[in-house]
Amino acid sequence: MSSDGPLILAVDTATSCSSVALTRGDIHDGELLAMLTLNSKITHSRRLLTAIDWLLQENGVDTNAIDGLAVGLGPGSFTGLRIAMATVKGMAMAMKKPLLGCSTLDALALNCSGDKPLCVVLDARKKELYRRWYRKDALGVFRSQGTIQALAPMELVAEVTKPVLMVGDGLLSYGEFLRESLGDDMTMAPLSLHYPSAAATGFLCCEKLTQNEVMDLDSAVPLYVRASDAELSLVKKEAQGK
Repeated sequence: MSSDGPLILAVDTATSCSSVALTRGDIHDGELLAMLTLNSKITHSRRLLTAIDWLLQENGVDTNAIDGLAVGLGPGSFTGLRIAMATVKGMAMAMKKPLLGCSTLDALALNCSGDKPLCVVLDARKKELYRRWYRKDALGVFRSQGTIQALAPMELVAEVTKPVLMVGDGLLSYGEFLRESLGDDMTMAPLSLHYPSAAATGFLCCEKLTQNEVMDLDSAVPLYVRASDAELSLVKKEAQGK
């Protein structure tokens, strides 16, 4: 590892954004060396490797200098998650570097500030939101409280019993409903924070690297939370066959 902290190449494609970053160090003393984020309808598979290659070349970074490869585990787009995992896992195998991962929701939480409890929400489609709750630790970093769940917006409203801060692209779809339902009990983070940042993924995964929380290359999978349509269809067919 570098004497200035581990150098991490991080990727997140859990949403419509492709985000790639080079970071050095962890969430407390880390440095963002470079980041490229694209939000378009072009599939991640058509731009991710190009973005990684461009980022490394523009910053003069040789792959041998990288201490770990980090991936946003989701939840989010099933296709996006698979593309990111396959890409980063393949690079980790080829480069013989550690594979690291953290939830995309955790990365979104890292960029937020304030004294209220934080709720991160991503659009889960099917009229649901992926949500996770966070509270600040002694050093002022939002840390997760409990599990990630897929909920209907009204179910999320029922969970709010005190003023909260919310962030995530779920607010782009359901922000108006939540605002009308929660009134002054809800504060929305700035729009620029609703999209995942690979920089945050890099800082969080550097923390995991120093704690030796490395993912197994053979068994590593994204954090789906719920079954895909294909899996549900297969279960349905099997049940009908019986």
